[in-house]
Amino acid sequence: MSGIHHGRRAGVLRFTGHFVQMALAMAIGMVVLDPVWRLALPASAERVDVLAIVAATDMSIGMALWMRLRRHGWASIREMSAAMYVPFLLLLVPYWAGGISGSTVMMGGHVLMVPAMLVAMLRRRAEYTHARHGHGSPGRRRWRRVLVRTGVIAVAVLAPPAVVGSVNAVTYLHGVYQPPADVSVPASLDGVDSPVHDPAKPTAVVLVGNRGANAADTLAPYETLAASGAFNLYTVAPKRQRVTLTGGLDLVPDLDFAGLQRRLAGRVADVVVVPAMPDATAASSARLRAWLTHQAQGGALVLSVCQGAEVLAEAGLLDGHDATSHWFRVGGLEDRYPRVRWHRGTRYVDDGDVITTGGVLSGIDGALRVVERLAGRQAASTAATAVGWTHYSPGAPQPLPRSAFGLHDMITGVNLSFRSHRDIGVLLTDGVGELELASVFITYSDVSYIARTVALGVTGTEPVRSRHGLVFVPRQGLFDAKHLDRLIVPGADAARAHDPALDSRVRAELGLSPEYIHGEPGFAIVPVLEDLARTVDVPTAQWRAKQLEFPGQELDLNGPGWPWGATLLPLLYSLAGLAVTATVWLALRARRTRRLAGGRLVPSADRVDVPGPLGLSGPTEQDDQTLVAEAAGALRGEGT
Repeated sequence: MSGIHHGRRAGVLRFTGHFVQMALAMAIGMVVLDPVWRLALPASAERVDVLAIVAATDMSIGMALWMRLRRHGWASIREMSAAMYVPFLLLLVPYWAGGISGSTVMMGGHVLMVPAMLVAMLRRRAEYTHARHGHGSPGRRRWRRVLVRTGVIAVAVLAPPAVVGSVNAVTYLHGVYQPPADVSVPASLDGVDSPVHDPAKPTAVVLVGNRGANAADTLAPYETLAASGAFNLYTVAPKRQRVTLTGGLDLVPDLDFAGLQRRLAGRVADVVVVPAMPDATAASSARLRAWLTHQAQGGALVLSVCQGAEVLAEAGLLDGHDATSHWFRVGGLEDRYPRVRWHRGTRYVDDGDVITTGGVLSGIDGALRVVERLAGRQAASTAATAVGWTHYSPGAPQPLPRSAFGLHDMITGVNLSFRSHRDIGVLLTDGVGELELASVFITYSDVSYIARTVALGVTGTEPVRSRHGLVFVPRQGLFDAKHLDRLIVPGADAARAHDPALDSRVRAELGLSPEYIHGEPGFAIVPVLEDLARTVDVPTAQWRAKQLEFPGQELDLNGPGWPWGATLLPLLYSLAGLAVTATVWLALRARRTRRLAGGRLVPSADRVDVPGPLGLSGPTEQDDQTLVAEAAGALRGEGT
């Protein structure tokens, strides 16, 4: 009976050992092959479906090589490879249909892979529990041990920081455009008309997708166009429901597509502004692109801001045109859309029916060009002064320095993966400027990755109207918010007219002092970037300014330097991984040595050939014979 029990236990150990080895081989495949894919397909990081297939391929290659080295059959290798792909393929179907997010695909695919592997292994359980599976010659065994040990050391060094960093990054990024639990239009807005329409003015619309849009790409050109006073101006979305802008700022669009059509009596808009939108190139956004194509073919002047150029390119509206986009993304766009003549180093490209801009704040220049063309340079100059933009260049775009990702810019990865993310409450007040709002929500979140922003309302979640009539809905009431690290109140009007009694209540109940960040006159983004340098560090503020395409020489950045503590965290995780691996391996060797010395060596024919924890090999057969001889000598009183 004890022999049966021992055999079952040995089989379970062998089965588990196979699973661990294959998991390690999959991890090594991802670590080794991922950089290769990123060089071969630089645009792959922008598409969830491509990332999913690449991840499955990396893991399949690593696992297949290891299984073949272990002399598994091709049928088993094909089944295990299928276990890598099937979970992703199943999840991509609802993703393409718009039912789940990209982060759900990536996280769910990796989780479902585990039971899929177990099913494949249990189907051929004898192959994974056999005591003498695929050992081969002594030379082959020796090379296998070398490969395993090398791979385990690599995984021990790379896996802990990779896992910790990935979990932190995915968790944070999941919340950047996370919609509220209720996306319906508040009941208090029922029956409230959108802005009055003046038939004598051209109509400009800012398009936002129901999955969200970049706050600055949306609000900067909106306020610029509004400040000119030359347009009927609306925000539009496929459906009229709350749309989440960067960092959790919920906008209620003025109109849906059908409402705009009724408002314009079936005509197209004169101007359509397209900001960067998540998943705007996915199949789920086909309706949005079809509407945009209809507007362009009907004669609308289309303005894309930053990565909004990808939406136009995906719809085919840039084919044969000169265009630009954000410096960080334009290389990938060149590869994916070769029919477009892409340009670098300019704030905008005007190519007739289409105007495309560089990154983020270059959207102001693009909007001013629209005002120039439809209302004249004087109206554009007035709008530039109203929003505080001193870089207006009448008639032609200003050149930009040719930016590239440098070593100093790796601060973004450190912030995203290895720094704690603070919670910043942002108090929304009536009359706040659209750029003032955007400056706060994009500066601390988005590519700086340093904080989570939470939109708060003084009177609960009642809608708030901005300076030019946009409607925003707070996520929480001010005094319902818990565990905030800071409370920022954007807006020059709020700074001038704040209520001392409210400030005192905030200090008493929340333990925070309201920070009126726009207390001094000037362009809205400047005090926020300077605050970022002061409260976080200068490299983060410099990176954020570079991404915004804001001239750094206008900033007075003072604060901490490079965050070496967070930067060295991956090294500490690697050392911890090595320490744990070494401890487990030494414990296993000690246990086997005690078993051998006690005369409980498993007979050679039934010897359990299970590698140590994480694939580290235990004693070889020659080691076993030496240990048996030493143990026998010790029992006879020989030796030490």
